[in-house]
Amino acid sequence: MSNRDAAYKVVRRLRKEGYEALFAGGCVRDRLLGRCAHDYDVVTDAVPEQVTKCFKRTLQIGAQFGVVMVLTEGKQVEVATFRTEGGYQDGRHPGHVEFASAVEDASRRDFTVNGMFFDPIEKKVLDFVEGQNDLEKRILRTIGDPDERFSEDYLRMLRAVRFAVKLDFTIEPQTWTSIQKHAGKITGISAERIAAELEQILTHPGRALGVQLLIDSGLAAAVFESYQGQAAAFGISVLEYLPKAVDFPLALAAFWAGFETKAVLAECRKLKLSNDHLKHVRFLLEKRNVLLDAEMPISKLKLLLHEPYFWDLLTFQTAIQNAKNASTDTLETIQQRAEAMPEEAIRPKPLLNGHELIALGAAAGPMVGQLAQEMYIAQLEGQLKNKQAAEQWCQNWLEKHKSC
Repeated sequence: MSNRDAAYKVVRRLRKEGYEALFAGGCVRDRLLGRCAHDYDVVTDAVPEQVTKCFKRTLQIGAQFGVVMVLTEGKQVEVATFRTEGGYQDGRHPGHVEFASAVEDASRRDFTVNGMFFDPIEKKVLDFVEGQNDLEKRILRTIGDPDERFSEDYLRMLRAVRFAVKLDFTIEPQTWTSIQKHAGKITGISAERIAAELEQILTHPGRALGVQLLIDSGLAAAVFESYQGQAAAFGISVLEYLPKAVDFPLALAAFWAGFETKAVLAECRKLKLSNDHLKHVRFLLEKRNVLLDAEMPISKLKLLLHEPYFWDLLTFQTAIQNAKNASTDTLETIQQRAEAMPEEAIRPKPLLNGHELIALGAAAGPMVGQLAQEMYIAQLEGQLKNKQAAEQWCQNWLEKHKSC
C-alpha cells in the first residue's frame, strides 16, 4: 500500500462515519504541479476523540493541536482537525488552538500554494486562498499579511527560501520584503529546526540559488554573522559545481569553502549537528588541497583511502578547482590511482602488534605508537612484505632511536 492509498483509506473511513475529510498541503500542491508527492496529510472536521474511535490503531502525537497519527497496513497517516491558532508569544508556539472550518483552517497556513485541499472522493480541489493562481504564476506568497504569518513562526522565512528553491518559484515582493524585515528574528528559533531547513536547501540541486537568497534576505548573516563578502561568494561558486545529489556534510563544507576551518567548526556547533556530521565537515575542510599533490606517496594515499570521507573529499576538491577555474588533472590522476587499488592493499593488517614491538625493545608509551605508525607506513609503501622483514626493520629503527 502506498502512502496515497493509506491516506485515501483514512479519508473514506472518516467520510463513511459522516465527517468531512480531505487531503491537505504539499501533496495537493505537488499533484497540481504534476510532481510525485511522498507525504499525504488528511484534514477533517472530526475532533481527535472522534478520529481515534474510527480506527483501531492511533497515536496521540498532538491531540492538543488536533493531530492524530493513524496506523494502517504499515503506513502512518497524519490526521488533523480543522483549526485556527492564535496568541503566539515566542515566534513558534500558538497560545491557543480552536477547532474550526476548512476555510478557517486554510487561512492560518503559511503559503498559498500550501493552503489548498483536495477531495479524493469527488476529485476536486478546494482553494480558498488563490493557491492555484500563484501556482500558475510560479509565485510563493504568504496567506494574508506576511508580517503576521512570519511572526507566528519565524522558521517560515527559511521555509520560504526552501520552497522557492524546491519549486523554482519567485518569492512575491511583499513576502520578500517582510523576510528581509524580520530576518534577524530567526535566531529565536531552535538550532535543530534551523539546521533541518538548511539541510534541505543545501542538499537540493538548486542550492547555490538558495544560498544567494539566504544572503540577500539577511537570513545567512543572522544565523552565521561571518557569512558574507568574497568568502561567501566563493562558497556559492563551489556549491554550483557539486553533483546534484550530495549529503549534508559535503554541501555544508562547500558552503564554508572560503572560510578557515576553526571558525567554521565554531559556527557549525551552533547548529548542534551530530558528532558524525562535525567530523565529516572537519575532515573535508582540513584536507583541502591535500589531493593536489601529484607525487603523493602511495602510503599517504592509502591512509586517506582509510577514511570514509575520501570520495567526498575528491568531489569537494574538484568543485573547489572548478570554482577557481583551475586544473583538475592531478585530481583525475589521484582518482585513477585510488580506483585501481585493491581493497586488501588499502587496509592490510599490521605485520606486528604493540606487544611484539615491546618484545623487540620498544619502550611502552609514545615510542610504541610512533614505531607502529612508521612501520605501517613502510608496509603501505610496499617496503615490508612479511613479519620477518618487519622485525628487522623495527630493530634497525630502534637502533637509530636508542639514544632517544
